[in-house]
Amino acid sequence: ESLGLPVCIPQLLSCPDRRHSWQSLYDVGLALTKGEKVVGNELPPTEKDLFLITGANQGGKTTFLRSIGQAQLMAQCGLFVGGDAYTAPVYSGIFTHFTRAEDKTMSRGKLDEELARFSDLIDGLNRGGLVLLNEFLAATNEREGSELCRQITQALIENGVQVFSVSHFYTYAVSFLGEKNTQFLRAQRFEDGQRTFKITPGEPLSTAYGEDVYRQLFG
Repeated sequence: ESLGLPVCIPQLLSCPDRRHSWQSLYDVGLALTKGEKVVGNELPPTEKDLFLITGANQGGKTTFLRSIGQAQLMAQCGLFVGGDAYTAPVYSGIFTHFTRAEDKTMSRGKLDEELARFSDLIDGLNRGGLVLLNEFLAATNEREGSELCRQITQALIENGVQVFSVSHFYTYAVSFLGEKNTQFLRAQRFEDGQRTFKITPGEPLSTAYGEDVYRQLFG
């Protein structure tokens, strides 16, 4: 509140209600770390099993995913949420899978490490859970990574788990086009390459505009 950012009491829904909506939802950790206002996001009431987040590199996708995880954890602990409004189901468990640094001992490869870690996650996962995936299996190639991500994501939602997935795999993302239970979200980017750090409804594009970042670094 001292930063001029909104807080609200969330509305929690009982199973099997799967509705999600938010207004001015922001990353509380980022706001406290920077000590200033940060960008919030909106979504009208939506009932989906899979939320697929794609779009421009450095466009705010991971920050948005963190804001979802924080909001849900705080809400289920009986706390306020960083935003003007937040509505979501009560989950049986909240699980995250974010990329980690390379194994310095070189005892296993990056793909092996990710799959082993995800296997441990599944052991504790039950129907009615929430999984947040951030660039899952990004260390492997587009074809292999897309197919593995698709099969794992499909298995999760078929078993009653709601998934928020940030990915740069275009093949993976478009494999869910036409699925009525999928909500596509995309990091907003203007024609001149400017990022707004807003995450808005939008289908995946075949590029993540990495050339924008290249131009910023090397002119």
